[in-house]
Parts: sequence; C-alpha cells; structure tokens
Amino acid sequence: MLKAAIASSDLESSAQLSAALEQSGAVRSVVQWSIPADRLPDSSAEIPDIVFLDLARDPEPFFIFAAQLRRTYPAVRVIACSSAVPPLPGLLLEAMRSGVQDFLAKPVQADPLKKMLRQIVEDSRTKESPSQDKLIVVMGAKGGVGATTVAVNLGVQLVTFARKNTVLLDFARPLGNAHLLLDLHPKFSIRDAVESLDRLDKHFLEGLLTKHKSKLEILGGVTQPEEWQSIDVSALHRAVNVAQNSFDFVLLDMGSQFSSEWISILRMARMILIVSEANVPSLWTLERRLLALKGFGIEPERARIIINRWHKGDDEVLQSVQKNLSRPIFACLPNDFRKASMAVNLGTPIPDNHNNILVGGYRQIAAQLVGMDIRANEKKGALSSLFSFSNKR
Repeated sequence: MLKAAIASSDLESSAQLSAALEQSGAVRSVVQWSIPADRLPDSSAEIPDIVFLDLARDPEPFFIFAAQLRRTYPAVRVIACSSAVPPLPGLLLEAMRSGVQDFLAKPVQADPLKKMLRQIVEDSRTKESPSQDKLIVVMGAKGGVGATTVAVNLGVQLVTFARKNTVLLDFARPLGNAHLLLDLHPKFSIRDAVESLDRLDKHFLEGLLTKHKSKLEILGGVTQPEEWQSIDVSALHRAVNVAQNSFDFVLLDMGSQFSSEWISILRMARMILIVSEANVPSLWTLERRLLALKGFGIEPERARIIINRWHKGDDEVLQSVQKNLSRPIFACLPNDFRKASMAVNLGTPIPDNHNNILVGGYRQIAAQLVGMDIRANEKKGALSSLFSFSNKR
C-alpha cells in the first residue's frame, strides 16, 4: 500500500482527490500540504511514496515546491493534476524541469487513477532495492576515542585482507578528517553529493570519490562546520543507497555526534560499531549511547562495542561492563600509541609488519564482518585475547 500526499491551494479540489485516492484501494494514508509552502515538510515526518500536485491557474508555486521536494527526497514520485491534459509544451517543459514525472487529468477519474497507482505499485515491487546488509556505521562513544582511526583502518583491511570492494563515507560532524589519515586530498565531498541528488547514481558517485592506493575509496567529509547547515540528513539517504548498490561494504564514519535526525540512517545499518575506551567518561557515555539507540528502535544485537587503546589491566573493568550492560564486547584493539600516532601523522594506515598485533585486531574485525574465521590459523596468545570478550554472554 502506498503513502500519498496532496499539495493543493483549493480545499474542494483537494478533498475530491483525497476521496478518490482512499477509494482506490492502493493507498493506506493521505496527507494534505498547502501551497504556497514556505518550507518542506519536517524531515522527521513520514515521507510519502507519491505526491499529487493539484495545479492551480498559476502553476509556478507548485513547481517550485516540487523541485525542492525532489532535491531532498529523490525517491518520491511527483504527479501533476491539471485540467490541461495533455499539457501544453511550455507547461510540460516546466513540469519536467521541476521533477514532475506524470500528469493526471482534473477532475480526477477513478479508472485512470487506479491504473496509475497499480503501475506505481508494480514498479516499486520490481525495482531493485538497495541491500541493507552492506552498511556498517562507526561512531565514537565520545570525541577523541579514535572512531575515525578505526573506520579508516577497518576499511583498509576489508579491501586488502578480505578483498571486498569498500567505500568510506565521511559523515562525521562538525568536520570530516578521514582523508587526512590516508594523506588524500578529495576534490569533492558529501556536500557535492547532496547538491546533485537528481543526478546522483553509481557513475556520478564514482566521480566524487577519492581512491587510496590500498583501493579503499572515500567520499570526503565537510571542511567547514557551517556546511552542515545546508545539508539535510534525510538527503544523505540517496548517497548511502547508491553506495550500497555499488560496493560490497559501505563504512559510514559518523564521528561522535548524532541526534534523532539520524534515526532512519541508523536503522539502515547492518551493524553499528561504537568505539569507546576503558575509562569512566567513555564508558559512561557508551552506556547512554546504547540507551539512545534502543530508544530509536535499534535492535541491541546490531550495536557492537569496540574498546580502543586496550590494556590487559582493563580486563576486570570490561568484565564488569559486560555484566552491567548485559551484552558482550565485540572486540578490543590494543594500545600501541607509537605506531598509531606515527601512522596518523604520516597519513598512512597502521603498517602491517612484524606480526603487528594492532593490525591483527583490525583484520579480525574485518574477518568477522565478512564471515571469515581466521582465528584457527592464528597462534594462541595476544591476538586471541583481543576477542575473548566476544564469546562471553
């Protein structure tokens, strides 16, 4: 069943169209929007599948509204209802430029409406939907715990060790700096993606990405905090969906800031990796992050805890944390400040040399994400202890 909306300036005409939609048997809900509109509907509201523009004598305010709607919600289908069908060439051209995809004659008749709705339902069933088992969100329990370092090095291991075509979307706020950890200089960013939603497809996205020599690809984050003022979180859906249709894995670096605006993107994720440290401020914030995700309707098993900069002396504290949270710790990455700091300053992934236990930790996480089991091939010792928590309930 479809969700529909009517954008109209005529209450009588709108009521007639609403009644026809409700009687069609293909629509489960109808909302009413007034034209002219000073702003789009709130992004937290449920976005309809189809919007009917109940055109008046002056169609310009309707087409302005349609253009804004399609830029923000490109998946919405926009139908213009007009007394002039077929439309005159000038009206048709203006409608196409604003994102209108079809016309329906006014007053709306039952049979043409039902036929159009049936076709839309069939199209939605046959259209390839993006796979939702590819998105992995990485977020910090608080700032400074190394979430971006985790995202970057995990991405490198997914590409080099697991041999998976992987992209990293840098959605961190207020600034994205994943590119710095790989000494990259992106020409484009997420702002370029959301400003071209009507053109954003696999090939356009490829042109926005920057490729590291490891073959990890990155969509750069914003370089000025004020850029977020012009980015509606709901518009980021398109970038995420296109990426999921183009790559084996999509890593999303969310940084440490998020709000209710991000609910829908978080719900898309197969897994949310929350990076924390084994100290009081981080663990206190971690607990509240988990409660917030639960409040957003995220299933507990999809939120996984990664302890960064782990020391063996932290084990007792972490055992207590597992008991208090009633969930296991997914992985512990050891504290190797010298190597990690050197890699950040040089703009390189953490080097894989001399059985680097930190790289082994990232490799193990990558293996778990893709369903590989490399522990049988590892010598018992420090590496196995990094994941000893994941088996305890």
